[in-house]
Amino acid sequence: MILAEKIVRLRKQVGWSQEELAEKMNVSRQSVSKWESTNSIPDLNRIIMLAELFDVSTDFLLRDENEAFDSHDENKKPDIIQFSLEQAAKYIENKMEVSALITKGVILCLCSVVPLFFFLAMAETNRLNLTGNIAAAIGVVCIVVMVSMGINFFLRANQYKSDIAVIDNEAFELAYGVHGVFNEKLTKFRPTYNRRLSLGIFMFIISFAPLMFASMLFRGPSITLMMLIVLMLIIAAGIYIVSPVAAKYEAYNNILKDGPLGTVKSRRVKRAEKLAAFYWPLLIAIFLGWSLWTMDWGVTWIIWPVGAVFFAALVGLMELLDKEE
Repeated sequence: MILAEKIVRLRKQVGWSQEELAEKMNVSRQSVSKWESTNSIPDLNRIIMLAELFDVSTDFLLRDENEAFDSHDENKKPDIIQFSLEQAAKYIENKMEVSALITKGVILCLCSVVPLFFFLAMAETNRLNLTGNIAAAIGVVCIVVMVSMGINFFLRANQYKSDIAVIDNEAFELAYGVHGVFNEKLTKFRPTYNRRLSLGIFMFIISFAPLMFASMLFRGPSITLMMLIVLMLIIAAGIYIVSPVAAKYEAYNNILKDGPLGTVKSRRVKRAEKLAAFYWPLLIAIFLGWSLWTMDWGVTWIIWPVGAVFFAALVGLMELLDKEE
């Protein structure tokens, strides 16, 4: 297979038009057209750029006898699964679907106590003609309904488990050019990820502030209950902001992971995620329980900085134990 045919095939494999390839190569579309029609041959610098862009070797491009598009080398293990650009893009799509479903479930479970707090606040201020018992009963029913809806979203996310398991848990390799395409996508996406992650973390940090200030400036359980609602809604908004970009960033990195180092990093991240999934809901439960028991919100907020430092210590301990093993 000659160079012109390889350029055409590689370009189509990653889904680029001649204009898009020309833009990435910093040449005109006519130049790309001439390369593909054998009317001209790219110089050595362009050959090197093409090799880097399509994630292939210059030897593969220049030697006509090298025609294998389906393997990087002859020593590839036969049981390694190879993913094309379309399959990798489908993986990203599935990960985003899973993230959307889980995010909805988490937000529903988190906000399930909002109606309870609201109706209890109304009962405290003698509004809506509610007694404390009726308000509590309505709130408990809302909790059951919203948690049930959240669990339904969690169960629906399982339908994508088999579609994403290969890239998440097994060894694989990418077809020619796919690594370069997704590496470029990740580079462009990283600023968006950093901005939204920073915004989400900021919202998590300040979520307790309205509650703390209200407890210092005002007295009465109704104000406290309404500020608890604000706290929950701020946290829910932070989750809504962070979850999609975090899932997409993780998906890009899972596709681009390469060799044992990437696998080790993936395992470390997953361990930290499992710890966080248990640790932070537990910390929230302790915070709410302690605060509601003592009604001293101006003091109980201290659990957040202490809890954050303790979480970092636990992650460090996990890394230390892993190295010793």
